[in-house]
Amino acid sequence: MLRGMTTVNFYADDLTAAKDWYEEFLGTPPYFAVPGYYEFRVGDYEHEFGLIDSAHKPKRAESGPGGAVLYWHVDDLAATHERLLELGATEYEPITTRGPGFVTGSVVDPFGNVLGIMSNVHYVEILGRK
Repeated sequence: MLRGMTTVNFYADDLTAAKDWYEEFLGTPPYFAVPGYYEFRVGDYEHEFGLIDSAHKPKRAESGPGGAVLYWHVDDLAATHERLLELGATEYEPITTRGPGFVTGSVVDPFGNVLGIMSNVHYVEILGRK
């Protein structure tokens, strides 16, 4: 059911410093930027690495699982989300539209791990080029 990694996000209190540090480390500027968010293309399949202002960190991250969330592209986000809940996962973040073509959701598996799922137009586009 998981098709491939779409986006991994890290949170930073000082977003500009984090963007600068990763730009230096990766040797490339972010390809996408909006207030509170920067995104880089990384690796052979141009996976997305995002930096998010800590002000947008999910509330549960303060007292439970949190930090980086890896999102996996799925063909049917609602059905996958429901299936995970049926298997005993608990909702971490509800299904949320992030922008045109970008919808995410995440659960905590029965072992305490955060699993992100996503419908991502970039993933489908890149897959079509391979």
